[in-house]
Amino acid sequence: MTSATRETESPAAALPPRLIATDLDGTLLRDDKSVSPRTVAALAAAEEVGIEVFFVTGRPARWMDVVSDHVHGHGLAICGNGAAVVDLHGGPGAHRFVKVRDLARENALDAVRLLRDAAPGTVYAVEQTYGFYQEPAYPKMHLEIPDSLAPAEELLAPDAPGAGEPVLKILAFHPTIDPDAFLTLARLAIGDRANVTRSSPSALLEISGPGVSKASTLALSCAERGIAHTEVVAFGDMPNDVEMLTWAGRSYAMGNAHPDVIAAASGRTVANNDDGVAVVIERLLAEHG
Repeated sequence: MTSATRETESPAAALPPRLIATDLDGTLLRDDKSVSPRTVAALAAAEEVGIEVFFVTGRPARWMDVVSDHVHGHGLAICGNGAAVVDLHGGPGAHRFVKVRDLARENALDAVRLLRDAAPGTVYAVEQTYGFYQEPAYPKMHLEIPDSLAPAEELLAPDAPGAGEPVLKILAFHPTIDPDAFLTLARLAIGDRANVTRSSPSALLEISGPGVSKASTLALSCAERGIAHTEVVAFGDMPNDVEMLTWAGRSYAMGNAHPDVIAAASGRTVANNDDGVAVVIERLLAEHG
């Protein structure tokens, strides 16, 4: 076993995997947002021997085009840090929500208020199943035009545009606070009103419903398939992956991972730009072939 793919010995290591759960940005995808030919081949090889592959990401469903050509036969992906299970079979722009674990507007408003009090200067955006809404001061981070601009309290009001549509998560950005310090502060301020995590290198937090995470939705999806956590191999690189990596029987932090992810995972692989997911899948298939 090379140092690039070292892992601690555990009962799960002796079991052939039944499901691979992988994050996308900073993990499966290279920095240019491409899926390398080696990774495409490794995913196909896993599928050929009956291993299910789940993409588990913080991305909204509308940003899944980047992997729509590589989705497993079941066609499902976990999006929004566990807030939605999405069927991607329809292709770009034609996805279908299979399961939604929303953030209640009351909880979202509480989170906005509590975090504004704890960190003045925080600005917000609201991610819904199909719509995206933001405050005027929220930074333009992506090539995306918001459906509406207004204070978060108005965006989350009962009569707001898109009020009949579930809220998947709210995004909270602060221009000056250290990202890890902002995450710690927000978790203390918001408490059990919502689940707070982050996947961006900037001070951008992702706030979901209580108990909603990549790990909890992956666990639900595995239970529906009769798959135990010991039969799952997971990959990730950022704090929003920590619970998933802790839950899975075997888990790998990318070579480019956040220190908290390295501490949580049972193993480590090379960086995303070096096809770290493919490196591990190839070895697992060789071991259990």
